[in-house]
Amino acid sequence: MEATLTGWGRTAPTTARLRAPGTAADVADALRDAGGRGVLARGLGRSYGDAAQNAGGTVLDMTALSAIRALDLERGQVTCEAGVSLDRLMRLLLPFGWFVPVTPGTRYVTVGGAIGADIHGKNHHVSGSLSRHVTRFSLLTADGAVREVAPGDELFDATAGGMGLTGVILDATVQLLPVGTSLMSVDTERAADLDDLMDRLTSTDHRYRYSVAWIDLVARGAATGRAVLTRGDHATPDQLSPRQLADPLAFRPRSLPAAPRGIPGGLLRTGTVGVFNELWFRKAPRERRGQLQGIGAFFHPLDGVPDWNRVYGPAGFLQYQFVVPYGQEETLRGIVGQLSRHGCPSFLAVLKRFGEGGSGWLSFPMPGWTLALDLPATVPGLGPLLDRLDEQVLAVGGRVYLAKDSRMRPGTLHGMYPRLGAFRALRQRIDPRGVFTSDLARRLQL
Repeated sequence: MEATLTGWGRTAPTTARLRAPGTAADVADALRDAGGRGVLARGLGRSYGDAAQNAGGTVLDMTALSAIRALDLERGQVTCEAGVSLDRLMRLLLPFGWFVPVTPGTRYVTVGGAIGADIHGKNHHVSGSLSRHVTRFSLLTADGAVREVAPGDELFDATAGGMGLTGVILDATVQLLPVGTSLMSVDTERAADLDDLMDRLTSTDHRYRYSVAWIDLVARGAATGRAVLTRGDHATPDQLSPRQLADPLAFRPRSLPAAPRGIPGGLLRTGTVGVFNELWFRKAPRERRGQLQGIGAFFHPLDGVPDWNRVYGPAGFLQYQFVVPYGQEETLRGIVGQLSRHGCPSFLAVLKRFGEGGSGWLSFPMPGWTLALDLPATVPGLGPLLDRLDEQVLAVGGRVYLAKDSRMRPGTLHGMYPRLGAFRALRQRIDPRGVFTSDLARRLQL
């Protein structure tokens, strides 16, 4: 059937033929019937831009391929089909004392999509991105062959972060993280400005497995870059109360009512977001240690509000995420200042520190500072502003995250990913007819 699809930002809708394969054989059939506009696998649609769209072609909804193939509780490994979500894995694994090694800000992503974007989380400075913990996957390539792919293979490096353009991941094996409880022990503190925040992160991040800072991008003057810093690790049984010890591995995330439809555009303006940010900053404790929080509250607070992306109104929103290397803090300061002076009404802005990058040729993380922010698509002058920021990021050897991009220019991208040439060459070799493609691939000439 035909379907109009967007990313999570709800911008740039395009129409494709949507198919929902239930088996690997169904996926192979879809490849043979792909036609001139090609085919692309799609998971739960949480890429913000056009990475999971294929205008005029075929899009494969992979969520029906959701079998758990094997669970090795001694070694801590799970083998599952590509359509299994991280949410399902958490619900399955936590009662046995295992947790996913990496989770982004939402657990509603599929394993296949997570590998294709080489997702990262609050623990990148310790654990790296997801591909570091994938021990193998099977990939259906354009010639109809199913290939077993392992770390060290060039096809592994092209697929991890390759945005679905090397083939369709059918299943994967992931090494898990042992945990003693389903709660998090969390330290929270306020930072007065961006310099204060970076000093705190640089000097003490090594003490924590997970670390993230919410930044007020509306604040100006001496308060520019003020933040709430939240860090922690999985709580141990000795930190729990007797009541909590009765079921230490329980995982029952709460859900609020869905965001209503028909929210008008323009609701999120600089003034209203400024009030929200002021309240959010003042609400946070100046310093609090060892608070116990649930996994949902710590990792995925927005998952508790179904369809929260509707709050931006019918025009949708963009998420912009970049990384600049360590030693380029002045560039980060400059970008935060420009966003503040422009009056960008962002209430979802987070800063993290990345550790060593992975082997993926188009994988986003690299050692440095990464800032991610949501912006209503209706912000005046947004396109030229982000173009200028792209150039500043590029000039210091940084890059923009493909899984969140919806507007970058191809010439900018080519300078950000030095292994792009190798990626293109491999695609030409294994998919000479360009069977696998997407709106993102066409826009950026991948």
